[in-house]
Amino acid sequence: MPTTRASASLSSEKDKDSSRGSPSNQVSESGEKKEATKDHPSNEHGEIEVVDWEGRDDPANPFNWSTSRKWVMTLTTCFISILTGLPAGSYSAANDQMSSLWNVQNNPFPNLTWATVSWNMGAALFPLLFVPLTENLASYIIFIIFLFPSAWAHNFATMVVTRFIGGGASSVSINLVGGSISDLYRTEKERSIPMSIFGWTSVVGIALGPFIGGAIQRNLNWRWIYWIQIIFNAGCLPIFWFVLKETRGDVILAKRAKKFRKEGRNAYAKSELNKDNVFEMLKVSFKRPTKMLLTEYTVASFTWGLLFLFQSSITQTFSTNYGFSVFQTSLIQLSLSAGATIATAVNPLQDQLYLRSAGRNKETPGKPIPEARLYFSIPGSLIFTAGLFVYGWTSYTFVPWIAPAVGIAMVGFGIYSIYQAVVNYFTDAYSKYSASALSAASFGRNLFGAFLPLASPQLYSNLGYQWASTLLGLVALVLSLAPVFLLIKGKQIRAKSPFMSESAYDDEDAEERKHGSVAEPVGRAGGNPGPHGQAVPATV
Repeated sequence: MPTTRASASLSSEKDKDSSRGSPSNQVSESGEKKEATKDHPSNEHGEIEVVDWEGRDDPANPFNWSTSRKWVMTLTTCFISILTGLPAGSYSAANDQMSSLWNVQNNPFPNLTWATVSWNMGAALFPLLFVPLTENLASYIIFIIFLFPSAWAHNFATMVVTRFIGGGASSVSINLVGGSISDLYRTEKERSIPMSIFGWTSVVGIALGPFIGGAIQRNLNWRWIYWIQIIFNAGCLPIFWFVLKETRGDVILAKRAKKFRKEGRNAYAKSELNKDNVFEMLKVSFKRPTKMLLTEYTVASFTWGLLFLFQSSITQTFSTNYGFSVFQTSLIQLSLSAGATIATAVNPLQDQLYLRSAGRNKETPGKPIPEARLYFSIPGSLIFTAGLFVYGWTSYTFVPWIAPAVGIAMVGFGIYSIYQAVVNYFTDAYSKYSASALSAASFGRNLFGAFLPLASPQLYSNLGYQWASTLLGLVALVLSLAPVFLLIKGKQIRAKSPFMSESAYDDEDAEERKHGSVAEPVGRAGGNPGPHGQAVPATV
């Protein structure tokens, strides 16, 4: 088992004598002095062993797990992503029953939407604080626990509060399990299909929630929307317990070091020596993403908000124009999933174009150009815009329902293309700050997704289905210029950005991350590195 001996010797003999037995002068492998404490005691020679991988082919390194094991982990995490996203949309199927039970008026203001607002606000805020402190299954268990109060709720205020916590736990869980995928695959090529599938689950969960909720409320009381999800999620928990294994490199090495210490060796993983206190982790975890949100581009967040606003109109449009029931309108929302599935199928072409860009990268030869991630987002954003127009101008009673459903599918195709492009572009452009960038994007997306749907009923009632969708389409058309602008000016923007300009990994950082010792305090902190040293979280 290779370890690196970190000596505490100093330049003078006097210093050596004075420091012998003193814990204050230990240094890490990179040469940084670390103050030893009762948790990191020095031995009689003032030395510690820094635990490392047993070479590139160490079987404990998730990069070296078997292909079958990686795919079991990948599909499991994608399934969890869908499960934790279902309650966000399934709630709406119970609107009529809850309105009657608690006398919550939805006219002229959509008061029932406050429970959706609270879910998205929790999803926006919780990852900023709790992702660095939470394990995979811990957040998933919290998510299940806070489905109970929603099922038991005896008033609307309880529903709003518990959905805030449930949404937060759901978002933290998605951030964590999504990061597991990037920990498993060493190269962009290996990671391409798994990350495409994970991105697909983010869109599919939005559409499946209303469908499952609508199916349940047809024959059962609305509370069973939550009880059935609780039963199913709890039933899956033992399976997840056995299938999901730790994938973060720093955690695996820390456990290995702990085992050595039990054997009497003074061994520590680098992450243990470089570890910040909890207060500092939370400070950086919250401060950096929120600053990015105020200083960097938030176009993708607003686009996601348009999606939520648009989706809120589907029930109103199809129930009024075509007399569809709650369940029938939930079936229409599956069109979003159909569009996202088609986009997922063609996404490998985008990945091939990205990988080929490495051959013409003069800035960093051999490394793909970050802006090459945006190629498919240009047609994707135009299809998103066209979908809004198609949806709006086919929403007439004399036009078959399949026509606006096609528009919805186009929106699903477009939002997936934009989502994947943004996640991957932020990962590349922000490099070592990518987790903070994605956390900021997730915060902005959920913030817009929380409040824009409040405008949907009045917007579509006052402007009509055609002109309301046209307004959204015109806004989306303006936003579609963003990826074109980034393709043209991306290099200059990265140079001027206060975070992008300082986020490129130097050689020492890249080497450190190979050992899982340099941790970005947001997202999958300390996980296995991406192929060029960057973290590759998927939480947004």
